[in-house]
Amino acid sequence: MRVVIVTESFPPDVNGVAHCALQTARHLVARGHAPLVVAPATAQGAEADLQAPCPVVRVPSLPLPGYPQVRVALPSRRVAAAIVEHRADIVHLASPFVLGVRGMAAAARLGVPAVAIYQTDLAGYARTYVHAGEAAAWRRIRSVHGAADRTLAPSSAALRDLEAHGVPRVSLWPRGVDTVRFRPDLRDEALRRELAPNGELIVGYVGRLAPEKQIELLAGVCGLEGVRVVVVGDGPSEPGLREALPGAVFLGRRTGDELARIFASFDVFAHTGPFETFCQTVQEAMASGVPVVAPAAGGPLDLVAHGRTGLLVPPRDAAAVRDAVWSLAADPGLRAAYGAAGRAMVEGRTWAAVGDQLIGHYADVLTARTAVAA
Repeated sequence: MRVVIVTESFPPDVNGVAHCALQTARHLVARGHAPLVVAPATAQGAEADLQAPCPVVRVPSLPLPGYPQVRVALPSRRVAAAIVEHRADIVHLASPFVLGVRGMAAAARLGVPAVAIYQTDLAGYARTYVHAGEAAAWRRIRSVHGAADRTLAPSSAALRDLEAHGVPRVSLWPRGVDTVRFRPDLRDEALRRELAPNGELIVGYVGRLAPEKQIELLAGVCGLEGVRVVVVGDGPSEPGLREALPGAVFLGRRTGDELARIFASFDVFAHTGPFETFCQTVQEAMASGVPVVAPAAGGPLDLVAHGRTGLLVPPRDAAAVRDAVWSLAADPGLRAAYGAAGRAMVEGRTWAAVGDQLIGHYADVLTARTAVAA
C-alpha cells in the first residue's frame, strides 16, 4: 500500500502524536509498504528528517503563541500535491486538527479513502486553556472524523466519548510500546544516587509541562518524608512548577535510551493529567517494571489494573495522589509485585503487533471502498 501520513507533529517534536506517527511509518516500511509523511515544518529545517524512515514533506508553519514547542501548519497546497504525487491508496490522518483538516479535505476531493486517528482530547484542552469552547471543539472533531472512512480511538474511554458525541465508524486501535528499549534491567544505581543522594524513594513524572497535565498535583508528594520527585520534560508550565514543587528535580527533555534508563530508575511513576486519550508514558513505565499512580480517567483506565499494576485515583485530587504514593512508598514488596505485573501486561503490546492491526484497518477500509464502487 501507498500511504500518506498527514500528521500535526513529527520528530524532532517529542509528544505522543509525533511518536505514534514515526512508529507507524517505521512499521509500514518494515512490512514492505510505501509511506510518505506530511508534517509542519520545524525550526531545525531539512536536517530534522535525516533519520526519518521514509520521505517527509514539510508544510510551512508558525510556533503556537505562548507554546513555541508546538507548531501550527499554515495553509498550503503541498498536502493535496503530496497525496497526488505519491499516488496514495489511503490517507492516514494523525490527530487531525489543522493540517489534518486539509488532509481530509484533499483526500475527499481526490476520492482517496482516509483513516483518522483520534489522539488529542481537544475538548479537554478547550476547558483547560480557554475555560469554554468544549462544544465547539466537539463540533470540529465530529466534522473532521465524520468525513473519514474510519476513526481509530486509542482507548475504550476515547471510543465511548466519540460515539457519545455522534462520531460514526469508530474502532479501537491502541498504541504499542518498545519493550526492548524500556525494560527493568536498565535501573541505574549511580543515577539514583545522583537524583536522590539520601536514598529517597524516587517518584517520577514524564511528559509535557503544560496546564492540562496538572503536574502541580504532585505538590503533596513533594512534602512526603523520604520521597524525591523527579520531573522529565519541558513546556510553558516549567517556571510555575519549579515554585509549586519544592525540592523536585527537573531534568528537562530526555529521549531515547537515556529516557529508558531514567524510567527504570524510578520507584513509582505518577501521572496527573485527566485528559489523556491513551497515555503512552504509563505504558513505558509499566514496560520498565515501575508501578503506576494515575487518574481514573481516559486512557489509564485501560492501561492500569488497579491493585495489580498500580493505583488509579480520582482525577484532580492531590490528596489521593499523595496517599497513593505514600502507600507504595511504605511497601517495597507491593511496588515490586506491581512493577512485575505491569511488565508482564505490556510484553505483548509491541509496535509490530499494533502496527499489523493498523494495516488490517487499512485493508478493511480499502475493501469497503471497493465494494461500494462495484
